[in-house]
Amino acid sequence: MSASGPRFAVMLLSAAAALTCGQVGAAPSSSSTNKSITYRWVDDQGVVHYGDQVPPQYAQKEHTELNSQGVEMKRLDAQKSADQQAADARKLEVTIRQKQHDSFLLTTYTSVGDIEALRDERLQQLKGQRAAAEAYVESLRQRLTALQSRALLFRPYKAGARRMPDDLTEDLVRTVNEMRTQSAAIVAKGAEETNLRSQFQADIERYRQLHSVRTDR
Repeated sequence: MSASGPRFAVMLLSAAAALTCGQVGAAPSSSSTNKSITYRWVDDQGVVHYGDQVPPQYAQKEHTELNSQGVEMKRLDAQKSADQQAADARKLEVTIRQKQHDSFLLTTYTSVGDIEALRDERLQQLKGQRAAAEAYVESLRQRLTALQSRALLFRPYKAGARRMPDDLTEDLVRTVNEMRTQSAAIVAKGAEETNLRSQFQADIERYRQLHSVRTDR
């Protein structure tokens, strides 16, 4: 063999080794190419199905993605209707308001006695407002009686008398309307008092519940 023979053989071996290494490095891993996704869904009859694609009629319903080992990777919830989304939004709003009110109760009052004291103060205010309205209605009733007595002196209540003056007619109508308005306000004050009692009682019960939860922790 010539002097260049061994060197040529080494070069061939080196080139073959480099080529082999390049091919090995470029070859895709069988473990990476076999990571396929399987879908699991339930049809309208409650039967569970598996496949590489979810049928179009079930694409918007709840289904699950599984890896090649059958392990759940992702759960896709069913697409909700507008009514369902609105209902969820209302529930979320109620939850947020409840949390805000709970925070208000815990930061505003130091005891149930504080809540009861504020309740009694508000009830006393309502009673005063209702008493003032009742006194006003009584004055309107007296005024109406006086106006009605005057009206009896005119037609059509007294034969041969002159026509009832316009200002007297207007006073009668205005007084009757005001009595109706104030009487309705008195009824509303009564309802407001009932609601106030209920609201404060609910706050008292909720306050006790919140403090019970804190104590249990």
